[in-house]
Amino acid sequence: MRRDWWAPLTGVAFLVLLILSFIVGGEPPDANSPPQEIVDHYVDNKDSVQIGAVISGVAAAFLVFFAGSLRRALRDAEGPGGVLSAVAFAGAVIMATGAAIDGMISIALAEGADDIEPAGVQTLQALWDNDWLPIALGITVLLFASGLSIARHGALPRWLGWVALLIAVVTATPIGFVGFMGAALWVLVVSILLALRLRGEAPASRPPGAAAAQT
Repeated sequence: MRRDWWAPLTGVAFLVLLILSFIVGGEPPDANSPPQEIVDHYVDNKDSVQIGAVISGVAAAFLVFFAGSLRRALRDAEGPGGVLSAVAFAGAVIMATGAAIDGMISIALAEGADDIEPAGVQTLQALWDNDWLPIALGITVLLFASGLSIARHGALPRWLGWVALLIAVVTATPIGFVGFMGAALWVLVVSILLALRLRGEAPASRPPGAAAAQT
C-alpha cells in the first residue's frame, strides 16, 4: 500500500478536534447578555476558553492538510490545467483563517476580561458572535469547487459532488448552520473514502537506477 494512505485522515482529525474544542471551550453568553455576565464567564472560564481556542486552531491546521490531499485527488481527475482543485484548496485556507480569527477573539476575551471595561468586553463578544462570515465563505468555496470538480471529473463518487453543491448552497442561506454541520459530515466521509482508496493503491514504482543513485 502507499505510505501516505493516512494523509486524508487529517480530515477526521479536524472533525474530532473541532468537536473537542467546542466541549472544552464551552458556549459563552451572547452579546445581548448583561455586560457583567459576559465578563464573569470569561474570568471564571479563562483557561478552558483559551485551551478550546488553541484546539480549534490546531483543528484548522489539520483541515488545510486534508484539503491538500483532496486537492491532489481532484487535480489528478481534472488533468493538466484544472483550476477547481486549486479553488477548493483556497476555500479551505479561507475557512481555516476564519477559524483562527474566531480563536483569536476568544483568547482576547479570556485574557482581557478582567482588564477592560465591561462594555468593551460586550463589544468583543458581539464581534465574536458575528465572525462567522469568513468561515461560511470558506465552506461555500471549498464545497462548491469540490462539488463541481467531482460531478464533472469523477474524482470521487459523483453523488458526493452533488451533495457538496447542495451543502454549499444551504450554507449561503439563513439556515447556514445546517450547512456547517453538513460540511463537517462531508469532510468526514471524503476523508475516509480517500484514505481507503490510497490504502488500496500500489506504491508508485521507482524509476530505473533510482536505487543505484542513492548508494
